[in-house]
Amino acid sequence: MAPTMLSADEAGALAPVPPRAVPPVTESKLARLRLLARDADPRIRESVASNPHVPADVMDELSRDADDGVRSWVARGAAASEDVLRRLAGDGSERVRGFVALHPSTPSDAVELLAADPSGTVRGLVGWRTAAAVAG
Repeated sequence: MAPTMLSADEAGALAPVPPRAVPPVTESKLARLRLLARDADPRIRESVASNPHVPADVMDELSRDADDGVRSWVARGAAASEDVLRRLAGDGSERVRGFVALHPSTPSDAVELLAADPSGTVRGLVGWRTAAAVAG
């Protein structure tokens, strides 16, 4: 007597997985992000920059951080505005400019600026981005 096998739908009906609740963005969370954005440890500030809920004014502040690691996280952060990405397209760090070149929200005028970047790596990333857009 072989056991009866259930289909995926039947198994799901017997043991449904509840949808994962997304916690709301509360005022206290925003206050924590604001506080952590001023932490002395750049790794903490990088973490803030990577948070999709970081307020625009905090992201703007972090885009001017002295640490290029923090600015790199701003350049790849989901919360980076077009204005921040435009500013970072002229950043002194090749690493930051490279992440700006890859960011999907980088405005076309900033991409054009990066296409003429002194760094071959940054220009190559712009070329890859352009080729990926054409292929996709």
